Amino acid sequence: MSLLELTPKGLYCPAAAIFIDPWRPVDHAVITHAHSDHSRWGMKHYLAHHDSAEVMKLRLGGEISLQTISYRKPLFINGVEISLIPAGHIPGSAQVKISHKGQTVVVSGDYKTEDDGLSTPFEPVKCHEFVSECTFGMPIYDWEPQAVTFEKINQWWAQNSAQDRNSVLFAYSLGKAQRIIQNVNQDIGEIFVHGAIWNTNEALERNGVALRKVEKVSADIPKSRFKGSLIIAPPSAMGTPWMKKFSPYRTGICSGWMSIRGTRRRRAADAGFVLSDHADWKGLIAAIQATEAETVYLTHGSKAVFARYLQEEKGIHAVELETLFEGENSNFTEE
Repeated sequence: MSLLELTPKGLYCPAAAIFIDPWRPVDHAVITHAHSDHSRWGMKHYLAHHDSAEVMKLRLGGEISLQTISYRKPLFINGVEISLIPAGHIPGSAQVKISHKGQTVVVSGDYKTEDDGLSTPFEPVKCHEFVSECTFGMPIYDWEPQAVTFEKINQWWAQNSAQDRNSVLFAYSLGKAQRIIQNVNQDIGEIFVHGAIWNTNEALERNGVALRKVEKVSADIPKSRFKGSLIIAPPSAMGTPWMKKFSPYRTGICSGWMSIRGTRRRRAADAGFVLSDHADWKGLIAAIQATEAETVYLTHGSKAVFARYLQEEKGIHAVELETLFEGENSNFTEE
């Protein structure tokens, strides 16, 4: 790579002496977004987008040394231009654009190309080199428009409500949970959220992210209040005693992995909805082509399959990188 090198601590830009989403403690870390596989504890100084600030403090501790900037506002470090470009993954998610001596490299972090109505939409950036995730880098991953998916969720919730059953929907507490809150039909019934999601909502709102009002699940709420409601919880709540208060209920999972036959059955959920905060096969290809990059470096996901496709079918030089990024976890553990 012209401006970056892969080290045991992560992607490193020697000219600026910064790491991008490092997985071991370093002095200066630029963070693409606040999910735990990209935003880790132990860095001396952090740089991220404004909308990631409060969630990073919630997850890493309020005492962290954190500088935030807005999208597209250049920051110069040792003569190297650093800027954050919208990634469309979750609120505050960013691609890191690095320019120096006529060369530009973009590290995408995680991204999706569909506008979800909550995150700042993805913007492709022309560059010489592009570091792209490919969590869902296989042709079988082909997302329907999110409006179609949310109509399926609404129908499932309404049907459960008509049968006097509650609906418990599992989704990551940062990004996907808020996306669900913003897009489901609240005329069907009340929406309650797990404490982890409630705390995340409060952090995002402190950063100015406007969210619909929901209620936090608490011991003070009588069981009768949950009748016909939608309860949104992180995957870590599956099968725990916390679930008992919602009986009788039906369970659903929101994940890109729901597009694989049998995944829902393996998790013993009643319903599965294909909803991912990552780009699908077509989205990845469109995003990469829009960059016009001479070389594409691929991280977490179906790297071998996707690299071969880019090289053989698109004539794009593609290189696999071994990193510690996880993407959307197929085991549905919290990110």
